[in-house]
Amino acid sequence: MNKFFLIVHILAAILTVGPITVAASMFPPIARKLLTADSPQEPGGLQVLHRITTVYAWASLAVPLFGFALAGGLHVMGEAWLIVSIVLTLAAALVLAYLVVPAQSAVLAAAGGTAEERGAVLKKAKLLSMTTGIFGLLWLVVFVLMVLKPGHHGG
Repeated sequence: MNKFFLIVHILAAILTVGPITVAASMFPPIARKLLTADSPQEPGGLQVLHRITTVYAWASLAVPLFGFALAGGLHVMGEAWLIVSIVLTLAAALVLAYLVVPAQSAVLAAAGGTAEERGAVLKKAKLLSMTTGIFGLLWLVVFVLMVLKPGHHGG
C-alpha cells in the first residue's frame, strides 16, 4: 500500500503544485502589462491563470493527504525533515490562500476599470511577484527535504 501512496503523492504534487506555481508566476508580469496599458484591455489570459491557480489549489489537497498516509505507513511521522516539510507546506498553502489568490482577484477586479483604478492595484500586482516567488521557494525547499531526507533514521 505504501507504494500506491507514494505514487499518488508524487503524481499529485507534480500535476497540481507544478501548474499552480507556473500559473501564479505568469500572472504578475501579464497583470503589470494589462494594468499599465493606456486603455482597458480584456483580462482573458489573467482569468485563465487565476482559474488554474484556484482550481489546482483545491486539487493539491491530495498531496498532503497521501503524504500523511505514506508517512504513517512508513512510520516516519516523528522525523525532523518531515515535520519541517509539513510546516513549510502549510506556509505555502497560507501564502497561496491569503496573499496570492486575493491579490490575483483584486487585479482581475480592477483590470477593466479606469486608469486610476488600475493604477491603485498596480502595487498589489508588483507585490504579487514576490509572494509567488516565496510560494515557489517554499515548495522547492519541501521538494529538497523530501528527496534528501536529512537526518532520516529509516531504511
